[in-house]
Amino acid sequence: MFATPNSAGMTHVAKMLWRRQLRRFRPLRRLFRPAPLAGLIGIAAGSFMAVSGQPMAGDKSSAETAAARTEREFTEASNRFLAHTNDAEAAWQFGRACFDLAELTTNNPARAEIAEKGIAACRGSMALQPGSAPVHYYLGMDLGQLADTKRNLAALRMVKEMEREFLATAALDEQFDYAGADRNLGLLYMKAPVIASIGSRSKARQHLRRSVELAPVYPENRLNLIEALLKWGDLEAARREATYLEELWPEARRRFSDASWAASWLDWEKRIQAVKRRIGQGSQRAKHAGYED
Repeated sequence: MFATPNSAGMTHVAKMLWRRQLRRFRPLRRLFRPAPLAGLIGIAAGSFMAVSGQPMAGDKSSAETAAARTEREFTEASNRFLAHTNDAEAAWQFGRACFDLAELTTNNPARAEIAEKGIAACRGSMALQPGSAPVHYYLGMDLGQLADTKRNLAALRMVKEMEREFLATAALDEQFDYAGADRNLGLLYMKAPVIASIGSRSKARQHLRRSVELAPVYPENRLNLIEALLKWGDLEAARREATYLEELWPEARRRFSDASWAASWLDWEKRIQAVKRRIGQGSQRAKHAGYED
């Protein structure tokens, strides 16, 4: 049960901290992106905005193609699910399609409505096939989309549900979606508030590292780990992981090479360059402070 600012016995300081944590909570969309659509943040009404918030020349057409594909896949998944409502696979495929379409939607009420459709499909499917890793996974993903539209206790409560669904996914198939359950759990523990929620640096580190162990060539996993290490001030560990990532980069390019990964590579390339800059800046600061030769 979550404490609220009106709870009996809460001090002024406790209330202030609670409000501050609640304002800070907003699940990052990166946390809940299914693998092939990673990097599609900011697509809306047929336009592409880069992670920096600025349009990227030459990327608009590929983003529009990806958006059109997402809308087509949603229609196909919806028709298939409506024709086979007792088919667990049709349900989780529809749950995924709902997540993908919600990711393109900037209008919060519309996003919430789409996510709720995916949640309902996955919940119904779970009664038919409770041991399905994809059903638990996309239920967690759609809960993340719905939570991202909220600014109240409902969002905090959904975080606990998301944790439960990703833990269930990991127990059933930890390799699913390139170690998606551990990837999402790691970021969830890192980004959720510590007060009144499940935030935990130790759990975040554990799951981010596990995602790298399970799917080391998938760039998203190691990028998440490096960014977390930098956030926590562990420059040496971040540098080691960045070296491993660079060594695996050519193999990742070969493995994730079809057109559906184009938007992901835009995001990954931007992030690895940002990581290199931060590591370089950190090394320079350490050198000037006398910590390095």
